[in-house]
Amino acid sequence: MARVGLTAERLTTAGAELADEVGFDQVTVSALARRFDVKVASLYSHVRGSHDLRTRIALLALEEMADLAGEAVAGRSGRDALAALANVYRDYAREHPGRYAAARLRLDPETAAASAGVRHARLTRAILRGYALEEPDQTHAVRLLGSFFHGYVSLELGGGFSHSAPDTDTTWLRTLDALDALLRNWPKPVP
Repeated sequence: MARVGLTAERLTTAGAELADEVGFDQVTVSALARRFDVKVASLYSHVRGSHDLRTRIALLALEEMADLAGEAVAGRSGRDALAALANVYRDYAREHPGRYAAARLRLDPETAAASAGVRHARLTRAILRGYALEEPDQTHAVRLLGSFFHGYVSLELGGGFSHSAPDTDTTWLRTLDALDALLRNWPKPVP
């Protein structure tokens, strides 16, 4: 019989907390069972295994970030909206490094299509409409922004910028200015 009080939601939340403490790659059903002081088998009525648990954590992280991003960009446009979205990702990664790593988990197409990842794409596209980008340039810009946000945050969290001046906050603001300028002056395709 499953231990009273254990649910898939509670295990997912505890797994997300564990990811923030020890790293997403260290989250397993066994590690979670140790956290609750139960046998691994007692968790299998709630999660199918470590991959299922990790997928649930990824979906939770995507949902949390989408909620934060939606609130942050509401009523904003142009550079203000761009900075609000970017800051959500950076702040979330700093506060929840394990969950942020979970959000990068590659999901199967069906799960991805039903996830909050779709909301992230819609928010980004809504911001880009303020820059008057049409397809396929809008898709190129979505990919550029995602690459920049994730790349910068990953390098910063990994200590990649810690040994040089200026400080990372100054660089962050300057690169957001540069992205805004690029989006306002998106280059025409070269024939």
